[in-house]
Amino acid sequence: MPEASDFSGRTILAVFAHPDDESLACGGTLARLADAGARVVVICASRGERGSLSDRALVADGDLAGARARELQEAAGILGVSEVLLLEHPDGDLRWANVPEFHAEIVSAIERLRPDGVITFAEDGLYWHLDHIGVHERTYTAVKSLGDAAPPLYYVTIQQGVMREIMNAAIANGLKPHTNPFDIEPDAFGDHAKPPTFTIDVHEWVPRKLAALRCHRTQIGPDHPLQHITDEQARRLLGVEQFRRSPLEAGWSSVVEQLGERVVGS
Repeated sequence: MPEASDFSGRTILAVFAHPDDESLACGGTLARLADAGARVVVICASRGERGSLSDRALVADGDLAGARARELQEAAGILGVSEVLLLEHPDGDLRWANVPEFHAEIVSAIERLRPDGVITFAEDGLYWHLDHIGVHERTYTAVKSLGDAAPPLYYVTIQQGVMREIMNAAIANGLKPHTNPFDIEPDAFGDHAKPPTFTIDVHEWVPRKLAALRCHRTQIGPDHPLQHITDEQARRLLGVEQFRRSPLEAGWSSVVEQLGERVVGS
């Protein structure tokens, strides 16, 4: 078990695109920060209304956005997130739509919350998802606009190959996929991402990360690989989350970095 820390009085702001990004990208880190006493706040730029749907019966009224908003709140509760700021920018157009408004919302949140650190996607958007890249761009410019008052900014990435290993483990456990459950090639996750500068050990928090992911039932249905791996397999495959510190200058190192182990050569 990693040594316990006390981050009481500190706030971490995480900025993502859709419900489920918070759990997939760094749910273990968010849970570990919350357990250490940090106030964790998540901005979700959209309600994910254009996402896939694992089972139409889950959205009998046709309101996928409403269902995904409820799933996000449920997942946030499992991770220990203190506050979710669910915005209503158009899913699928986050890189181009409402740019000044989204910028202003992120700046306003930083000014109100005064976070010790900000987490968002890296330039690769986990798997070159354009909405994710747009959120990266908006968060970067918002933090940069604060100048000397800017908090440290951290980019989360996924280790290349891990989604393929999850798929293989699920198949070994009996999953018989009829379609690609990720909607993209699993090897796209982490493809050509810049190397991390530090990693965070979340092995003990992986069961909560997995439980939070499984709250997103409209996206992660019964035939999804994440429903077919054991906690032990999940700890092995998802037990380390990786980050890179933005080159933007900041006057301090966040508690996010204090949890991390620096990558040799970074």
